[in-house]
Amino acid sequence: MFRIASDNNIAYRPNRSTDDAISTTLHTALTHLDKRNTYVRMLFIDYSSAFNTIVPSKLVIKLETLVLDPALCNWVLDFLTGRPQVVRVGNNISSPLILNTGAPQGCVLSPLLYSLFTHDCVATHASNSIIKFADDTTVVGLITNNDETAYREEVRALGVWCQENNLTLNVNKTKEMIVDFRKQQREHPPIHIDGTVVERVASFKFLGIHITDKLNWSTHTDSIVKKAQQRLFNLRRLKKFGLSPKALTNFYRCTIESILAGCITAWYGNCSAHNRKALQRVVRSAQHITGGKLPALQDTYTTRCYRKAIKIIKNINHPNHCLFTPLSSRRRRQYRYIKAGTERLKNSFYLKAIRLLNSHH
Repeated sequence: MFRIASDNNIAYRPNRSTDDAISTTLHTALTHLDKRNTYVRMLFIDYSSAFNTIVPSKLVIKLETLVLDPALCNWVLDFLTGRPQVVRVGNNISSPLILNTGAPQGCVLSPLLYSLFTHDCVATHASNSIIKFADDTTVVGLITNNDETAYREEVRALGVWCQENNLTLNVNKTKEMIVDFRKQQREHPPIHIDGTVVERVASFKFLGIHITDKLNWSTHTDSIVKKAQQRLFNLRRLKKFGLSPKALTNFYRCTIESILAGCITAWYGNCSAHNRKALQRVVRSAQHITGGKLPALQDTYTTRCYRKAIKIIKNINHPNHCLFTPLSSRRRRQYRYIKAGTERLKNSFYLKAIRLLNSHH
């Protein structure tokens, strides 16, 4: 057996999803920001047609370093090279084009092959993290005492890695966000990639959620409330058509609650009271339409935090399994609390999960 990808690639792994990537990124940042004279720089990398740039010969070399069977390596090489492709428009078919790079679109193997191809894209400095979810790559630089040397070197090294692995880094779509809560802030010099300045943004849609440089969630909650309210219109129409309360509830769970509770374990804990009321108003409106009781978002959040914590504890390969440290107790199983000096860190997922586990046991 071998490990198909480094733990910082969260996609295409059992019992992992986007909220794992988001929670990992936020925990890395919040833990660092809990210390004095610190700030965080987040670089959200955008690749151009990442899956189409896999070089089969380079991939096979990487597979060999993972000690795969040579016959399997040769099969992968044969699978990816010499692939004919044509375009059909009506009854007209173009001349075939032979492809020797990339992975086939829609193929179930393509995500795995991409993960294997990029498994060696890891942080070279202890003060940085590279968190990957499929082709979404985020560099998190943990800066102390204004020393950005390691972070800038990391960005430079990533650019070199991209060139060596035939990945095109789209600088125009790559964005950077700086989280700095210090009272006396200095000017932050921009990051350059290939001589181009990376745009600094105040908010960024990261794996489906709106993250801001203040690490508050008003932008995100405003967005999902607006989208959910649009779906309420459809729910009202369905009620007029005479759908049963059960069918209306199923529609709510599938099309509205899925929006409100998307990745809820990662962000709901640090929502303001105003944000939570706005979210719950949508639930109450839906409840009035369906005519049945719907779970409050607070209850959904608590339940999902607990279930996710249990899954992480059972999965020793999860990148944050080590955060759940059991205490030696004869009476009941307890987990060591993580020290936190700020409310932002106290209300984050992993600290909330530990409190829930200790209260349930």
